[in-house]
Amino acid sequence: MRLSRRALLAATTAAASLTSASPASPAERRRPLRTGFERLAADGYAQLSGRRVGIVTNPTGVTRDVRHIVDVMHADDRVNLTAVFGPEHGFRGTAQAGGSEGRYDDPATGLPVYDTYLKSGRPLADIFTASGVDTVVFDIQDVGARFYTYIWTLYDCMEAAQLAGKRLVVLDRPNPVTGRAAQGPVLHKEFATFVGRQPISQAHGMTVAELARLFNAEFLTTPVPLETVRMTGWKRSEFYDAWGLPWVPPSPNMPTPDTALVYSGTCLFEGTNLSEGRGTTRPFELLGAEGIDGRWAAGANEIGLPGVHFREAYFAPTFSKFQGKTIGGVQIHVHDRAAYDPVRTGIALLVTAKKAWSGFGWRSDNWIDKLTGSTLVRTMIDAGASTEEVVAGWQQELAAFRRMREKYLLYK
Repeated sequence: MRLSRRALLAATTAAASLTSASPASPAERRRPLRTGFERLAADGYAQLSGRRVGIVTNPTGVTRDVRHIVDVMHADDRVNLTAVFGPEHGFRGTAQAGGSEGRYDDPATGLPVYDTYLKSGRPLADIFTASGVDTVVFDIQDVGARFYTYIWTLYDCMEAAQLAGKRLVVLDRPNPVTGRAAQGPVLHKEFATFVGRQPISQAHGMTVAELARLFNAEFLTTPVPLETVRMTGWKRSEFYDAWGLPWVPPSPNMPTPDTALVYSGTCLFEGTNLSEGRGTTRPFELLGAEGIDGRWAAGANEIGLPGVHFREAYFAPTFSKFQGKTIGGVQIHVHDRAAYDPVRTGIALLVTAKKAWSGFGWRSDNWIDKLTGSTLVRTMIDAGASTEEVVAGWQQELAAFRRMREKYLLYK
């Protein structure tokens, strides 16, 4: 039986707006993982009944048999899906980093697709208003790093939905690199950009629904009417391949869950003059530049970081930095995922690259400060600090974030 709009509204109180959909029953908890969309569909889309729905999604919004949820919902008479909102890389994923697909009508469904990339506040609220929706649904696979822009698309959509008087529903998916712990430096507000709007840690260890709860309570001046449809069966300690879910690259340079595993550390090389592996088949696992030889891999291995080995590697990127040139560097080989710390590893690689290669340099715009969230990492490495000294520099702020984060976790 479908719930009426009146019943739905009555069930959505101010307190409930900061919690998930109804808790899983004991029977549900014994089942394999079910994503937020799977639970929503199994309930006959009751939370969307009587609503004009728009959805913020991209190619990762798929069912277990890799049908896109927009196609599934559009074909279902129980859902009045009237608009799609595309983030960076676009709804169908045709754009590279720093690009989007613009405004168009989706050929498969005929639905209008609106471009949200780099739009926030009132301009984004105006897009929601113009679309005619009253409920905005968010379903995008995140990778667990602060500078991966989809979580800030979520934040911007929450803020804009509040301004436009819209309701927001977040469908949860796993954090592919586990939800065990927050790691890395915490953003300082003066360094806020689209790769970090608010002060969270570099590897947040949360799901998008948990982040939505945190954003709503801690960072939005006026909370949005928020509902989250949580997963069932997810364990914080498990990696993505434990769940039997298909992996769809969330962006062109995130081809596998292995990429996501290292990304929250090695994306820092975007802030240097070294290649971060874009234009290769192993982005963020291959790092290098002209003039680097085996001394870098040897120096990184000498540190004895847990869970990882470094191999001397040579490669020729097909685009981005050093396009078409053969360069030297390292390949990261993670042999113990549970012991591996991606952020510490990223810092160690910066420290050892600077020692092993005289040509090392930061990007002239100090983009590294935007990625790390402050000047701490750059200035300490320039001053000759060791990996452990740099990591020690953010521990107090990280401990405070971990305490705040704990209040918004849905899966214990």
